[in-house]
Amino acid sequence: MRSDYRGGKRHLRPDRAKVGSFDGGWGASYMARIVGQKKAREIWFLCRQYDAQQALDMGLVNTVVPLADLEKETVRWCREMLQNSPMALRCLKAALNADCDGRAGLQELAGNATMLFYMTEEGQEGRNAFNQKRQPDFSKFKRNP
Repeated sequence: MRSDYRGGKRHLRPDRAKVGSFDGGWGASYMARIVGQKKAREIWFLCRQYDAQQALDMGLVNTVVPLADLEKETVRWCREMLQNSPMALRCLKAALNADCDGRAGLQELAGNATMLFYMTEEGQEGRNAFNQKRQPDFSKFKRNP
């Protein structure tokens, strides 16, 4: 269920409970984040079939397209995203995932921030000073509160 983009097929039937199975970890809680607790309970407990329009209305999918057009639509979305800043997209994805992924999500977000910092002149001054066994001179860098 978790992805950056979700396209749907014609019907959704979360029927695990009918076969003695369930997704008590990620799937149940993530669906509740998307559709709310009451609707998630209805979906999981009743095992009803929902059509594509209902899935779209609940926010379970981003768009509904005929199966024959799914690949073309996915490529169109990808090409549109490729027009944007790769680093901004990477950081946005990490930020959006941070609250759901617990420590792993925060670690990825922190890793991106650290990488960006090391790419700055200030980060390079710290690295160079360490390598040259001298005190770094951070006096030329703006101090933000």
